[in-house]
Amino acid sequence: MIPHAEWDRLWLSGQANFISQWHPPFHSPYQGKNSLTPEPQIATSRILTLYTGLRLTKTTEFLCDVQEAGGHGLSEALGVAGFFNLDVVRNTTLSRAPYVARLMWHQIIPLGGKKVASERSPLSLFRELPERRLEFRFGKMSLVDFFDFSMYGTDTNFQFMNWAVDNNGAYDYAADTRGYTFAALLEYHDKNYVIRFAEALMPKIANGIHLDADMSRARAENIELELHGKLLKNRPAGALRLLSYVNHANMGDYRDTVNSWLANPTTPVPDITNHPLHTTVKYGFGANFEQPLTAWLGLFARWGWNEGRHESFAYTEVDQTWQVGAAGNGGRWGRKYDRIGLVFVSNGISNDHQRYLSLGGLGFLLGDGKLNYSRENILESFYTVHAWRGIFPAFGLQYVVNPGYNADRGPVIVPTLRLHLEF
Repeated sequence: MIPHAEWDRLWLSGQANFISQWHPPFHSPYQGKNSLTPEPQIATSRILTLYTGLRLTKTTEFLCDVQEAGGHGLSEALGVAGFFNLDVVRNTTLSRAPYVARLMWHQIIPLGGKKVASERSPLSLFRELPERRLEFRFGKMSLVDFFDFSMYGTDTNFQFMNWAVDNNGAYDYAADTRGYTFAALLEYHDKNYVIRFAEALMPKIANGIHLDADMSRARAENIELELHGKLLKNRPAGALRLLSYVNHANMGDYRDTVNSWLANPTTPVPDITNHPLHTTVKYGFGANFEQPLTAWLGLFARWGWNEGRHESFAYTEVDQTWQVGAAGNGGRWGRKYDRIGLVFVSNGISNDHQRYLSLGGLGFLLGDGKLNYSRENILESFYTVHAWRGIFPAFGLQYVVNPGYNADRGPVIVPTLRLHLEF
């Protein structure tokens, strides 16, 4: 909303994102501690961010973002694996005071003389970069700023809002409950591909705010290959991203927890956190694809899988997922700064995970007391209007069948209003 000087070395900008959602009553013969409440409700979240950056040389810069997150999500973000609003902080006991979201050193190591233009952003202040280069980042960051990116479905400011749309639901990426971690990230960029690897800290407990600094006990390895090329003649280049991750943390085992509880039921229901401090391993894979069809419309898809035996720990309770959608801008009808999109997502969990929830176990998001398992299917649409300068109101609608993988509950309809401001 406020004109900015085009400083070459400095960056200063901000944003505010307000999302209001509600749902009418839905079918629910029973509910548990972590269920989505079936009575009508409304909730509004907010995220305020101040972006700053300083470019010291043509190859070195430092970035710092300060953030404040507040408001609420429907049922405090419980009861749905593909929750409706990615801006919601999942731990309601956290302080609402501002916090440092990102604080990183970004270093470019040129490997050739050819330069390519680069658009400045809060994550990179360089106007041009070597086409062939190494990029190194170290500090506090969100891994999904760099891994599993999609030009059509990654940004809750302008695009979709569902957790399982903007990120791969089966990617249990290392993060605290606000979505950030301390990591070292190395990328190799060449003309038609990128390889990136990150080593990151895991939270001490599932959905916890405190990260475990003992890397002999807890850590996460992430690797991704990003390929660019033309799939369709006379169409812009598309992208394919292939992802793998391995998490080491104090995670429970669904199968062992259930078997131990059945043999000696010392608690009313099985408890995935009822185990001594130990290190277990969870791994998974993902892929995403995007292909522009015209100057204003493109297709995208995602697939994800993790081994599903160890507890969902950092992101959400999804062990398998796939999605397909279309998104673009309003250029076709003379509104090139408007955004529009439609996507279908299907989430699932492993047999061990199903059994744990059916016996009344609680995850950090799910737990209806029992479970009549079926895949959680989600349809989401949105339209974002460019009203004036940095003012972007939006309208959205989500339709969720079998919330929390429970065929006994739902479906749920969630209309959405969003106001995004940039300054």
